[in-house]
Amino acid sequence: MSRCTVDTNVAVVANGRTDASRGARPHAIACRIAAVERLMHVLRSGTVVLDAEGAIAGEYHRHLNPRGQPGVGDRFYQQVLNSAPGRVERVDLPKAGHGGYADFPDHPDLADFDPSDRKFAALARRERIPVVTATDSDWLAHRAPLGAHGVRIDFVCGCDSTKWFQT
Repeated sequence: MSRCTVDTNVAVVANGRTDASRGARPHAIACRIAAVERLMHVLRSGTVVLDAEGAIAGEYHRHLNPRGQPGVGDRFYQQVLNSAPGRVERVDLPKAGHGGYADFPDHPDLADFDPSDRKFAALARRERIPVVTATDSDWLAHRAPLGAHGVRIDFVCGCDSTKWFQT
């Protein structure tokens, strides 16, 4: 893996936090391990690409602990904040006239795609890099139209959402 952008949900899953939108069910152990391993791999031998304006870092800040504890996702965020030398790259992500992102595909099949995830999709498309995600069903539901517009998605927990959470 070289360059990628990492959706916040990967770090949240790595931290072992429950997903309130899924009834606060704990994530499957295999999914959590996959998220931890991916974050560690990215920090060890990849590059995290962020928007220069700070929208992605701002989202990380709302969901993760900048002190790097207690979880692996928090440690990931701390390394991003410290610009883990050679592991973080910031690029311009132009806005469109309507306030959205110029690089987010303007297509009717994406009209209901989560606005908070559009920055990741736009950045991935602009830089031709994958979005790493863990347990976000919106990425799964929109993978075909996103893929048709050049957005690659790396599902660290797989594409079977029934395996994302403990039963």
